[in-house]
Amino acid sequence: MQTVSSYGVELQKQNIPLRQTLEIYRSAVRYLTERYGKVWPELAGISDAKRRFNAAEHLVHTTKKNVAHFDFDFRFPKMPSYLRRAAIQHALGSVSSYESRMGLWEKAGEKSGRPRLVYENHAMPVFYRDVMYREGTDGKDEAYLKLYDGHDWKWFCVRLSHTDMEYLRKNWHGRKASAPTLERRHRKYFLRFSYMEEIKLTKTPVTEQVICSVDLGVNTDAVCTIMQSDGTVLGIKFISFPSEKDRMYRTLGRIRRFQRVHGSAQSRGRWAYTKRLNIELGRKIAGAIVRYAEENHTDLIVFEYLEMHGKISGKKKQKLHLWRKQDIQKCCGHKAHRKGMRISRVCAWNTSRFAYDGSGAVSRDPKNHSLCTFRTGKRYNCDLSASYNIGARYFIRERLKPLPATERSLLEAKVPSVKRRTSCVYADLKELHIQMESLKAA
Repeated sequence: MQTVSSYGVELQKQNIPLRQTLEIYRSAVRYLTERYGKVWPELAGISDAKRRFNAAEHLVHTTKKNVAHFDFDFRFPKMPSYLRRAAIQHALGSVSSYESRMGLWEKAGEKSGRPRLVYENHAMPVFYRDVMYREGTDGKDEAYLKLYDGHDWKWFCVRLSHTDMEYLRKNWHGRKASAPTLERRHRKYFLRFSYMEEIKLTKTPVTEQVICSVDLGVNTDAVCTIMQSDGTVLGIKFISFPSEKDRMYRTLGRIRRFQRVHGSAQSRGRWAYTKRLNIELGRKIAGAIVRYAEENHTDLIVFEYLEMHGKISGKKKQKLHLWRKQDIQKCCGHKAHRKGMRISRVCAWNTSRFAYDGSGAVSRDPKNHSLCTFRTGKRYNCDLSASYNIGARYFIRERLKPLPATERSLLEAKVPSVKRRTSCVYADLKELHIQMESLKAA
């Protein structure tokens, strides 16, 4: 499979006309989007994408009044051809998306929510190599960009962040990057490089797989269990970043006190800072999970299929709103695929509610929600019990799926609890393995 990774390199502050370049590029996109919207019936009749692009580019240089009077060359003189083509492609995509949304809206017969053609859409220029972008010489932290200074397009030397360049040299040395795209975040400019890799994912049979089952939590960031197909547990790890969470909760307290005095309208900057802290926490959790899985040579990482619907209420609703469960799984999936590992998900129902030893439902500790009491009186960590159940559900599903119907029915008769996947626990996997071994021996 192919994976695409990207990294943004910060441009150091200096006197280079990035803003003027961005303004003229967006003006070109706005101008082309408006013109292509008027002649879209003519362009829509061309089915082939390449021929449609060629026709759109031909209209740019046409000044006849019967084609909506395109005077692009007069309005944007000396614009580099590659940058012009990037603007054309962006404008065609905007118009095509608008026409598709408009067709669906009219077909549905809606009276509100009419689609709107976005002329600019925060377009960012692409610096194509050799014609718009050149790398620095002798390993220096610099590059050359072709920018618009208000009168003409000229080459400018830009300094790049040393730490970002060291990261690229260490982790992406020898790999060819795509053309960088200009990016603006937090009042800073970045060049975002993309790298494409061909990855071969592991094809280990289920009976020989070693998995890392992960229970994502609110109190403990993640609990990982290394497990084999027969239920043997090879290792466990509790992943938590208390200092990062404490820093985020302190900023939430400052926001709460600030809003009591000044209201919520003036706290947008504080909320943006808290959001960045939360995003960084999610990245650290994902990195720690993948590192632990790689250290134990696992073939696959198993998560719960977490999807919350409806309004969240209760004392911990703010923590649940800040819980970046989907982003952590997505980031883990990308990192794991780069290492050759696969990702799987199981049903999340009752993984924490039922004890891993098969004794039934547990009762949570009201003071410490991470602990629970089994019906046998045993005190245990609830998240660790859930991680056992997550790994067990994956192996139960994968080991029963390829079996013939008669053999599967025989095993389900001997271990009835595996019929209902939403109540499977770790003890059911152990019993299923014993029955499968005895059936194989017979």
